[in-house]
Amino acid sequence: MESTQTVPSARQTTIPLDAPCRLNPLLNRITELAPDTDSEGEFPESAFSQLADAGLLAITLPGHDLDFTQGQTARLLQLLKRIGSANLAVGRVYEGHINALYLIHRYATPEQQATWHADACQHRRLFSVWNTQAEDGIRIDESNGLYRLTGAKTFCSGASWVHRPLITGHLQADSRNGWQMAIVPTERVRKIRQDERFWQPLGMRASASFKLDFTGVEVTESDLLGQPGDYLRQPYFSGGAIRFAAVQLGGAEAIFQATRSFLMAMNRIDDLLQQTRLAEMAYLIESGNQWLQAAGDKTDQWLTQGTDWTTIVGYANMTRTAIEEICLRVMPLAERCVGARGLLRPNPFERLHRDLTLYLRQPAPDATLVDIGKYVLTNLQPANELWS
Repeated sequence: MESTQTVPSARQTTIPLDAPCRLNPLLNRITELAPDTDSEGEFPESAFSQLADAGLLAITLPGHDLDFTQGQTARLLQLLKRIGSANLAVGRVYEGHINALYLIHRYATPEQQATWHADACQHRRLFSVWNTQAEDGIRIDESNGLYRLTGAKTFCSGASWVHRPLITGHLQADSRNGWQMAIVPTERVRKIRQDERFWQPLGMRASASFKLDFTGVEVTESDLLGQPGDYLRQPYFSGGAIRFAAVQLGGAEAIFQATRSFLMAMNRIDDLLQQTRLAEMAYLIESGNQWLQAAGDKTDQWLTQGTDWTTIVGYANMTRTAIEEICLRVMPLAERCVGARGLLRPNPFERLHRDLTLYLRQPAPDATLVDIGKYVLTNLQPANELWS
């Protein structure tokens, strides 16, 4: 009788969505498309369609590559940086999408999570977080079991292209009141009025950060996320700054890459002054990568350990501040490298510099620096143990 052997099947391996072999071709396409939408009123629709096709709108959901529950923050920051390096406007809107999914992860009920996860994964819907407002900000009033919105939000990145905006407003209800989150199902509510005149920026034109008036929009109890005050809960509110800092570093990395390519095309790689400038840019950007790695790892570790939130926020504030400084040093170095010729279109420098300059203007940089100082002056641990 012939003996038979069972041959074990080859182990199937799944390549992560953020692996270079999968991510790089996508980012190259997004980079090539970036100049096409660099004007007010435009939006990188094609880029987001490709991100959805690649599964990147759902990458942080349960069971996916960067599942929020699995301590993958450093990898997520690298992904945000890479997308920012391809197109800062895309990175800005994508970071808002990830921010909204994180707030859902933290505060949604299981039923809400099932609905909103399906929106991102199966229906390819784009989320964002719109918190900024002026004097005509959002009120949420309860009436006959519904919640009626009054007022507007400013800097609504993604504007009408966002299917599930997470907005905040002052809730007035019989059972509770305060600063409340709501996720608006845009296809099921009255048309949200859009003021495109608001958005006439120096840079980030393609982020379409218009002013939107929600007056008259009605949502239900199931559209309210968390409880009043949850949006501002620490360390998640201030600690999230490491995500937009990652996108900003991507802008600096794109400037470095474009500068190097320009000098190679001009056959100026043997110029000692150019070499010293590129050297400085290289170590600045690598120091930013180290900040992102440390911030991601420490955030995961500290959240798991239940570390005091002031430590997490203090480190996030340092990361944000350090990366801003890195970007502000990289830009003038690149300008000196490429000169006036390099700042002419169709070279990418003019757009990259405008976009990064505007994106660096995140709220309250001085207050952030003061908070770092307060933390280190009131914490009595030795200097080498402050962040261990």
